[in-house]
Amino acid sequence: MMATLARRIVAEFLGTAFLVATVVGSGIMGERLAGGNVAIALLANTIATGAALVTLILTFGPISGGHFNPAVSIADAIEKTMSWTVAAYYIPAQCFGAVIGAAVAHIMFGLPTISISHRVRNGPAQIFSEFVATFGLLSVIWGCSRLRSEMTAFAVGAYITAAYWFTASTSFANPAVTIGRCLSDTFAGIRPIDVPLFVIAQLLGAIAATFLFRWLAPSLRASAKQIVISAS
Repeated sequence: MMATLARRIVAEFLGTAFLVATVVGSGIMGERLAGGNVAIALLANTIATGAALVTLILTFGPISGGHFNPAVSIADAIEKTMSWTVAAYYIPAQCFGAVIGAAVAHIMFGLPTISISHRVRNGPAQIFSEFVATFGLLSVIWGCSRLRSEMTAFAVGAYITAAYWFTASTSFANPAVTIGRCLSDTFAGIRPIDVPLFVIAQLLGAIAATFLFRWLAPSLRASAKQIVISAS
C-alpha cells in the first residue's frame, strides 16, 4: 500500500536531494582528482550518478514511486497513474530537494553554500539533446514499468549512465536537477539563463514519449496503473 501523502512528499524531497548531491558532489570530486582530464571527471560523475539512481529508486520507490523528476510526475499524471493534485505536491518537493542537494554537496567540499553557475550550456544541439535524453528516459520508464517492472530501477540507472555520453548536454533529463545545478558553479553546473530552454525540451521529450507508449503498448496501459513508476 502506498504511504501517506506526507511521507511520499518527504521521500521525493530526500531522493531528489540525494540525487543532486551525488551529481554535484561527484562532479567536484572528479574534477579535483582528474588532473585536468575532463573525460575522467565526466566518467566519475557518470558512474556515481547511475549508481545513485538505482539505489535511490530502490530505496524510495516503494514509498513515493521514486520519481525525483517533475517531468516524470507530469507524465505520470497525464497517464492518470497519479493524480494532478499529488503531482502538484511532488514537483515543489523535488525542486526544493534539488536546491538543498546542491547546497549539501557544496558544504561537504568546503564551498560556498550557493554559487550561481557560469557554465555555458546552450545552442540547438544541447537543447535537442535534452529532448532526446528525456524522451529516452521516459521510454525506458514506460517500457519497463509496463513490461518488466522489477527492472525499472536498473534500467533507469543504466540509461542515464549511457546518456551522459551519447548526448551533447550530458543528459540532465530532469527539470528539478537542472534547477539545482544552476546553483552550483562547479563541473556539473549550468547558467540560470540556459535553464528555461533545457526544461522546455525536457518536458516536451517526456510528453512525446508518454503519448508514443500509449500507441506502442495500448493493451498494457491499464495494467501499468497498478505499477509503481520509478525514475531519475
